[in-house]
Amino acid sequence: MAAVVRPVAQVRAMRPEDLAAVSAMENASYEFPWSLGIFGDCLKAGHPCWVLCMDATICGYGILSMGAGEAHVLNICVDPVYRGQGLGRLLLGRLLDISRWNGAERAFLEVRPSNPLAKSLYDSVGFTEIGRRPRYYPATHGREDAIVMVLDLLGS
Repeated sequence: MAAVVRPVAQVRAMRPEDLAAVSAMENASYEFPWSLGIFGDCLKAGHPCWVLCMDATICGYGILSMGAGEAHVLNICVDPVYRGQGLGRLLLGRLLDISRWNGAERAFLEVRPSNPLAKSLYDSVGFTEIGRRPRYYPATHGREDAIVMVLDLLGS
């Protein structure tokens, strides 16, 4: 019986040469995507930017902002082809580890109410809702609120 070889998931620092793949994934995933320039600006600004690879293929990414003992998950995404395999949980877990390693005591994020799968993931790792940002996101028919969530990194 032949052994099944599964691709190995790896999280590594995002590089400038990754930007085209990351931007393409963003455009395939969101109705109102970040521009390629925004991703480039995050790299230039020194934000912790990471990609999730299965073997050599980029299949997800995450971007953090760090400061004053806090982390903010600015963007996290898994390629639609790779969803449903636990990779979002793996990537989020690594982003939270990176936040802790950089001295963050809390992690914040915003999520659309219209994205129940993401909200469910965040709930499952211990994020709690602490408020709403009215009309935060662009939407097809106007604007959509953001659910603001926090996770205590010292207790998790």
